[in-house]
Amino acid sequence: MTKAPARLDVTRTKTVSWADPKATATLGRDVSGLEFLTRWTQGEQANPPIGELIGFHLTSVEEGAVEFTCVPDESVYNPIGMVHGGLACTLLDSAAGCAVHSTLPAGVGYSSIEIKVSFMRPIHADTGPIIARGWVTKPGKRVCFADAELRDADGKLLATASSSCLVAPV
Repeated sequence: MTKAPARLDVTRTKTVSWADPKATATLGRDVSGLEFLTRWTQGEQANPPIGELIGFHLTSVEEGAVEFTCVPDESVYNPIGMVHGGLACTLLDSAAGCAVHSTLPAGVGYSSIEIKVSFMRPIHADTGPIIARGWVTKPGKRVCFADAELRDADGKLLATASSSCLVAPV
């Protein structure tokens, strides 16, 4: 049996604060998805808790397309020293879902029902800013389809996704 190596005591900390997500969701029920997301980019409503936790921000929105930016750090590393694939998946899921949301009228929301992610390159803290873009490929009354891609600041493709979202009243 292999003995576990001694643990290094090199602790770092990260403090996370967030706004009440129920209050933000309530604000969004009376406006279209596009208006809701536009308010988010303009700082008129809070970043969602997951955005604060992993450090992503909605930077651009138009009907059927959005863009998020994130600068990953070591706090999102997996045990082998790379950014965890879950961060990339979360960014791609958010980009695809919000692209769908940007097409929906007031009182209607969405929920991801399927996502397929393909990872192309590893991401590290020194990768710098990463940009997730999502766009609707087929709108629908009950199910919408969207694609998303994740690139570094130089435009290198890091990951792609295709997603299906259930559309329903909120």
